[in-house]
Amino acid sequence: MTAPAEPLVPGGAPEGGAPEGGAPAGGAADPARLVREVARRRTFAIISHPDAGKTTLTEKLLLYGGAIHLAGSVKARRATRHATSDWMKLEQERGISVTSSVLQFEYLGCQLNLLDTPGHEDFSEDTYRTLVAADSAIMLLDNRKGVEERTRQLFDVCKRRRTPIFTLVNKCDRHGEDPLKLLQDVEADLGIDCYAATWPVFDADVFVGVYDRLTREVHLFERSGDRGATRAGDTVVAIDDPALAGAMAPGAFDRLMADVELLDAAGHAYEHARVIDGTLTPVFFGSALTNFGIEPFLREFLQLAPPPGPREASTGPVAPTRPDFTGFVFKIQANMDPKHRDRVAFVRVVSGRFAGGLTVLHQRTGKPMRLAAPQQFMARDRVAVEEAWPGDVVGIMDRGTLRIGDTLGGDGTLEFQGIPRFAPEHFARAMPADPMKRKQFDLGLRQLTEEGAAQVFYTDTAAGSQPIVGAVGQLQFDVMAFRLEHEYAAPCRFEKMTHRWPRWVTGPKAEVERVCAGTGRLRVYDHKGAVVLLFQDSWALRRALQHETAVTFHETAP
Repeated sequence: MTAPAEPLVPGGAPEGGAPEGGAPAGGAADPARLVREVARRRTFAIISHPDAGKTTLTEKLLLYGGAIHLAGSVKARRATRHATSDWMKLEQERGISVTSSVLQFEYLGCQLNLLDTPGHEDFSEDTYRTLVAADSAIMLLDNRKGVEERTRQLFDVCKRRRTPIFTLVNKCDRHGEDPLKLLQDVEADLGIDCYAATWPVFDADVFVGVYDRLTREVHLFERSGDRGATRAGDTVVAIDDPALAGAMAPGAFDRLMADVELLDAAGHAYEHARVIDGTLTPVFFGSALTNFGIEPFLREFLQLAPPPGPREASTGPVAPTRPDFTGFVFKIQANMDPKHRDRVAFVRVVSGRFAGGLTVLHQRTGKPMRLAAPQQFMARDRVAVEEAWPGDVVGIMDRGTLRIGDTLGGDGTLEFQGIPRFAPEHFARAMPADPMKRKQFDLGLRQLTEEGAAQVFYTDTAAGSQPIVGAVGQLQFDVMAFRLEHEYAAPCRFEKMTHRWPRWVTGPKAEVERVCAGTGRLRVYDHKGAVVLLFQDSWALRRALQHETAVTFHETAP
């Protein structure tokens, strides 16, 4: 096992700021600076099962990055500060994340883009789309539960994309499973090899520090009385320093030495290439609540995580060092600022230099588009930016032109791929509680559909027809109702439907009409006017798929 020898920021970017050097006019990037800026970017997401501590970890990464000075916790019901990433009132009330946030900050010369995702499975669409924009993922585990169902689902998404995964075993301040058993369970359950990058240090079952195997240093932490609101102080001693034995209780020292010997003899070796291709995960141990182990984890993560790499497109891979700007929209959020009723499209920069006011080709429409008022985010807070680089996420003010998956830049033939589509699993008729608010109700449904909050279908193509909301999870209906009332002043009610199992239908018009008239089928139309069939039960669906060969059924919009 060898510790990486390269500097924390490859390319030698100065700590605490961007490398010096300008850029040519017109948004084109100076090649040397482009290489340096790409090297210091880290764009990542956190995946976990609900209640594994993802929101708390997010706060602590911001704390150590200097982006906030005092960490809050959504679990403290009486706290006056809510978690920075959970800016929506509903999230604050329920103590869960139901939207994706973009959190951007600097640490040790690196520019970090943390794509915080919903933990609840009912918001899988938003999470999966966000994972497409990430270059790596942090898999957060509860030390008492290990791999749970939601973790398994999100890991599978990352595995299919060969996304590098860094594992953090959280809540080590509480009694949990044996660390070695946790590693074995992860390997057996997920089919990925584990390398223990740090190892917990216990004194009579009390979590007191971590051993960093990459730097061969032991971090012994100091407990504070502020419940983790500020950074944890620590004493750092080399593993082979004779002073280590005196700095630890005898039992703790003996246990650590035995564990280190076992790991070196029987554990997997560190291979950086395997980390990058997603077949080996470095595993870290810590407590986001007390901050123990968080700073060693963050430093090692920045050292080992990859900078932005090539992105697949219709014309082949697009390298981040390609000189012209390209990017794609992976998220749209309406009403981030309710006072201004704004609509923000989140663009992941893939190549080149983004400059404020840049005019690019909008691939889907084939028309030039000026990217006005670019912004970067700290959850709800935002700041205007003049430039951004590959790996960065930029918010573009949008009046309804952009959609999720849109490609920006290129010559008209380039289109980024891999933004997943999903079929709703639950359906409900949506009705305004006040008929006089029908205009606001329709506007809210349209805008929430465009940002991917849910899908809206109609019983007819004529204006004013009955809207039907389709959702992946039941909680999405609660969020839709909440947002329609609080953001559009259009309270509504939902009537759940028994029809489910949507299929988009294409084929000769007469055959489509005949198929739609069958028993146990309900015809609706999506927002583009395409025909969608809902089925009363799974038997009706199977019968249609087996016998209706004159048309083609699609699980998602073709």
